[in-house]
Amino acid sequence: MSGPGISVVICVYTEDRWEDILAAVSSVRAQSRPALETLLVVDHNQALLDRLTKEYEESGDRPLAGGPVRVLANAGPRGLSAGRNTGIAASRGEVVAFLDDDAVAERDWLRRFAEGYADPRVMAVGGRTVPVWASGRRPAWFPEEFDWVVGCSYRGLPPGRVRVRNVLGGNASFRRTAFDAAGGFATGIGRDGDKRPLGCEETELCIRLTRARPDAVLLIDDRAVIHHRVPGAREHFRYFRTRTWAEGLSKALVARSVGADKGLESERRYTTRVLPAGMARGLRDALLARPGGAGRAGAIVAGVLTAAGGYAVGTVRARRGSTAFQIVEIGYGKAGGAV
Repeated sequence: MSGPGISVVICVYTEDRWEDILAAVSSVRAQSRPALETLLVVDHNQALLDRLTKEYEESGDRPLAGGPVRVLANAGPRGLSAGRNTGIAASRGEVVAFLDDDAVAERDWLRRFAEGYADPRVMAVGGRTVPVWASGRRPAWFPEEFDWVVGCSYRGLPPGRVRVRNVLGGNASFRRTAFDAAGGFATGIGRDGDKRPLGCEETELCIRLTRARPDAVLLIDDRAVIHHRVPGAREHFRYFRTRTWAEGLSKALVARSVGADKGLESERRYTTRVLPAGMARGLRDALLARPGGAGRAGAIVAGVLTAAGGYAVGTVRARRGSTAFQIVEIGYGKAGGAV
């Protein structure tokens, strides 16, 4: 097998997603290009750690299709960023890929990632994340331009394999040397279980990476596809509003870390081009009496205003020093709890 060895990290935190976790692991082990290993990082949940350890204890380090499955305890503070850092530290691959615990990867997912690393300048490759709605179909009012609210690729991203400012964390991979150059994911930005749905930790890391390595190339290949489950609670406007507010708070933290010019570079294009076009489509559909047109246009306006409000509040908090995050160096081989 040519190309880099790829370790896959799946961060988990709740037994409520047990079947999803097993499905995510199965999708990795069924890849056309086998993973070197799969690492399940459990976020401060002893019952889940014990259950997964028992589930995969027979795998150990024996050669199996798709590589061994290793179960680890998050060695850092509670939250997604520290869990990812734990997985990176314990991984063995030249490339580390990340998959959400409630998503399944298509068969060629890792193969598409590996192809991107043929160019030695490439430090990260992301893919396309497709929503799987619990209700069976997209809510009529939910604009595709805001699919990032539910952790998926959104309308406005360029098609094909293209250079980008940042990859999206739930479907992404990084060359190991990227973490040597820039450090790991910043703690204090990303999610912490079911608490307020913050994000942007991968954006901050990618900007930090390109500052440390100005020659670095970051790609998204829309052929590297995963399917992400969207639970029913996230199909409602209440979650939409909560998530967009949290995004504003997160963007304020990113701007504090890397500066507003770079931290909001892609967002300016998004708000001045992508969203106005989405509003125009919604209003056109409303005039043509098509379902959901007015709702989509209204949701776009509400999403922009709510995110802007979160950003303003987050900026004030950052200036007062009431929010904090930490950038950590990755200590390879120091993560404990491996099976």
